[in-house]
Amino acid sequence: MRALCWEGANSLAVRQVPDPELRNAHDMIVRVRRSATCGADLPLLDGRSPFLAAGDVLGHEFLGEVAEVGPQVRRHRVGDRVVVCAAVACGSCWYCRQGLHSCCDNGGASTAVTETAWGQPTGGCYGHPRATGGFAGSHAEFVRVPYADVGAFNVPETVSDDRAVFASDAAPAGWMGAELGEVGPGDVVAVWGAGAVGQLTAQAATLLGADRVIVIDRHPDRLRMAEAHTGAETLNFELTDVPAELRERSGGRGPDVCVEAVGAADGGGRPASLAERFTGRRDGPVEDPLAVREAVHACRKGGTVFVSGTFTGFVDTFPLGAVMNKGLTVRSARQHGQRWIPMLLDRMARDELRTEHLATHRLPLEQGPAGYALFRDRADGCVRTVFTPEG
Repeated sequence: MRALCWEGANSLAVRQVPDPELRNAHDMIVRVRRSATCGADLPLLDGRSPFLAAGDVLGHEFLGEVAEVGPQVRRHRVGDRVVVCAAVACGSCWYCRQGLHSCCDNGGASTAVTETAWGQPTGGCYGHPRATGGFAGSHAEFVRVPYADVGAFNVPETVSDDRAVFASDAAPAGWMGAELGEVGPGDVVAVWGAGAVGQLTAQAATLLGADRVIVIDRHPDRLRMAEAHTGAETLNFELTDVPAELRERSGGRGPDVCVEAVGAADGGGRPASLAERFTGRRDGPVEDPLAVREAVHACRKGGTVFVSGTFTGFVDTFPLGAVMNKGLTVRSARQHGQRWIPMLLDRMARDELRTEHLATHRLPLEQGPAGYALFRDRADGCVRTVFTPEG
């Protein structure tokens, strides 16, 4: 089959790779219809992961048709249209039973690296190196889906592919930021980042009753999109004193909830790789959480800061004193999509949650390298590139 593979730092190629096969009774094979780019791919793309190998297939946000099922798959049949959660989870370990699916004890193929890096192993993710799962990615014609009854969800007939594909990762990540940030009626919510996750966080905050939602970014096209599709207010941080303006718009206190949806990909520094962490060598700056730092300073006393952006290693100049003295709650997670995807698909079917506008560029898989260049450089107003293997 054809797949979009990593060839080295900032180098991609579409090549022939072996077709996926069922490996256990709970697997299924999905024929991909849509697969979207994501900001979490960018650290992989530019070679910051020492464990990614040439030929590894990228991509983790996808939708398709069931092509083959293992004998123990009960919820799906050949021909079903399904969206697959980006996070791989078993559904039966202690963490999965608590709804913490991205923390799954059994979803990662290799635990030694993540246990050394983060203290404990975590769940897997499609399109990431073996250290964080080892599951082949979704920028391909077919994908093997482990724990199929746990991670795949039938898509309602009325929901288009371009809408449903975002239920794989961006929509649950956005909902998580608002829900775990404890957004409630009457709240003022500030969201750093007007990409797909930031815009979907803004939509989620509105649906949860926020009185005022403010999205912060520096790209005018993304800010205009956020205004048009989420109803949020917007701030360009290159033109505005953001903390001062947020106080002005929140009765002088600051936002009740601040959500960071930027991550290290646009954080002003080159994140330290896991290899650098293990050897103690520093060839460049560690991750610089600019948006997280501003969110902590801007948030009202007693408020909540939720970190949605992708970070992999140490961060520097974190304002821990502000967290303690202001009595803030700081939370973070990789998205526990299995917990929210059914509800999000229902909202999509009722037209309460619209996401298709985020697919600003649709390209055949053969144009994968060009599609990632558009996404990486934010060229031509690109928010997300969506690939269609069938052309």
